Parts: sequence; C-alpha cells; structure tokens
Amino acid sequence: MGAKLLALIRLGRPLFLGGGFILFGLGAAIAHLAGHRIDVPRYVLGQAVVTAFQLMTHYANDYFDFAADRANTTPTRWSGGSRVLPGGALPRATALVAALVLAAIGVALIGVLHEAVPVLVAMGALAWAYSAPPLRLCARGLGELDTAIVVTGLVPWLGFALQAPDLRGAGLLLAAIAPGMLLQFAMLIAIEFPDAAGDAATGKRTLVVRLGPATAARLYAATTAAAYLWLPIAWRLGVPAIAALLAAVPLPVAGWRIARIGADHRDHAAHERMAFFAVAQVVAVPALVLAGMVLAK
Repeated sequence: MGAKLLALIRLGRPLFLGGGFILFGLGAAIAHLAGHRIDVPRYVLGQAVVTAFQLMTHYANDYFDFAADRANTTPTRWSGGSRVLPGGALPRATALVAALVLAAIGVALIGVLHEAVPVLVAMGALAWAYSAPPLRLCARGLGELDTAIVVTGLVPWLGFALQAPDLRGAGLLLAAIAPGMLLQFAMLIAIEFPDAAGDAATGKRTLVVRLGPATAARLYAATTAAAYLWLPIAWRLGVPAIAALLAAVPLPVAGWRIARIGADHRDHAAHERMAFFAVAQVVAVPALVLAGMVLAK
C-alpha cells in the first residue's frame, strides 16, 4: 500500500508545483504594489484552484502520453513524464481517474470564485487540452504556446485579478510576466529534445519534431534572449528597477545556455543539464521579479 501511494504521488510530479505558487504569488504581489489589499481567503482559494488544475494536467499528461513515454528511451528527470506508468508501478487508468477527480475539484472551486470565471474556465480548458484529445495541443506543435499562456500568463493573472477586481495595475502585470512566458516557452523546447525520438515514433509532433532539432535550438536561443532583452523595456513600462535588476541575475547562465544549445541538443549526455537549467530559469526569473515587487512595496 505504501509503495502504491508513493507511486501515485510521483505520478503527480509534485516537484513542478512550486512554479504555480511563485507565479500566483507574483500576480497577487503586483496587485498589492498597485494599491490593493490582499484578501487572504481569496488568495488561498485561488491557489487551491491553480494547484488542482496543475496536478490535473500532470496526471492527464502521463495518461494520454503513455505511448510516447513508453517509446522514450532517453528521458531525464525533467522530461519523459513521471515514468510511473511505463514502469508498471500503477495501472494506467489510475492517472485518468486522478486527473478527473482533480478537474472536478477545480471546477467546484470555480463556483466559489465566481467573479473570476472567465480566466478560470480558460485555465482549466487549456490545461486539459494540452494533452487530452480531441485537441491534444502538445502533439500539434501548440503545447508550448498553450503552456506559456496558462502557467506563466493566466496563473499570475488570476492571482492579480482576485485581489484587484477593478484590474488597476494590469499594465504592470503584463510587463512583469512577459519574461517568464518567454522562458516557459523556451523551457518546453529544451525538455522536448530528449523526448524527440519517442515523440516522433508515436505521432506526437512537438515543435522540436515539427521544426527539426537545429531550427528548434535556434528558436530556444532567440526566445531565451528575448526574455532578458525585455527587462529594460519592462522597467520603462513601470516594473520597479529592483525587480528588473534581480530578474537579470541569471543572465550569465542564460548566455551560457544559449551558447551551448547548438551542441548540447545533439548530445544525449548533455540533455539532463540542458533541461535542468531551462527549468531553473523559468522558476528563478519570476521568483526574482516577485522578490523585487515585495522589496519595492
């Protein structure tokens, strides 16, 4: 029983939940900086919806990506799914049941936060459509954009909108979240390289499969560079200087990854490192922007 429970937890990939807390908190912090008081009960309920939909996506992704994950012989700790289902630790149907239960929890919470219904419905629908048919966006070269919109766009927007129903300060929010959205898009490309062979073999046409590795590597480099080039523009648009400066701290790492992507995407031994630093940047930059917003207040 204990082994099954542990496998169920691993299936949900809880390590990836941290980004949802940071990004939701970023939206609320920007609302506070814009002069709104933080409503703690609404904050907690909003975070609960985010976590429910995030876990729903993780379980659904492992269920619907089963064939691609089973065909993947070069996964990393950051790609290729949780590896629970291909390893036979749990029946495949367990992932679908867990996803549907979490979807139901998220939908129930939408009824409580009725004033944010449009963004919550968009978040839940796009999160489900990432891997689930009939849209299955991750297999059409649209999953990267879908994830950037949901995780680094709608999550902080929800955190903001629940505290700022009049949307005062929305321009500041959009300026602040743009780098994270670009880095999220780049991160999805980076973690697709290790999975490309298995994805292609099972008809999952991610951007790396559709564009080819060389073009995808150039897109990764351009998108990562754009995230950091946006920071002075964000400052000019009202993002506090301390937030923009802190967000630039990982720039040397970003430069190193841009310089190495051309070689590393072809080297299976480098895929773990490549995926790790892509994930690290998409967590670090919004976290540093959040820290800057708190300090600016």
